[in-house]
Amino acid sequence: MRTNRFSNALLAILSAMLLNSLPAQAQDMPTVNLVIRNGHFVPAILEVPANTKFRLVIKNEGPGAEEFESVELRKEKVLAPGVTSFLIFQPLKPGTYKFFGDFHPETAQGQMVAK
Repeated sequence: MRTNRFSNALLAILSAMLLNSLPAQAQDMPTVNLVIRNGHFVPAILEVPANTKFRLVIKNEGPGAEEFESVELRKEKVLAPGVTSFLIFQPLKPGTYKFFGDFHPETAQGQMVAK
């Protein structure tokens, strides 16, 4: 029983240490912003750092739901109107990657350029 309490206390301490280190790591990560407005991505061309893990913050300012999707990048995120969310990208090789929105496929088109 005493060993069990010690194990639980140790687990709690280690968990707290891990959780306290996560925000610092996230704050150090480059952030790129993208807005979805009236079925369009703003900006339509995003420049992101190549070979660097980064966060993409997406805000849907439109009146309806919209999606960020990229087959090449294997990422997708559906956002309700007025919602802001994010995706974490592992380091990308230099190049251009297309993304789109399923709810407005004719206008919600964009490119991510890793430099």
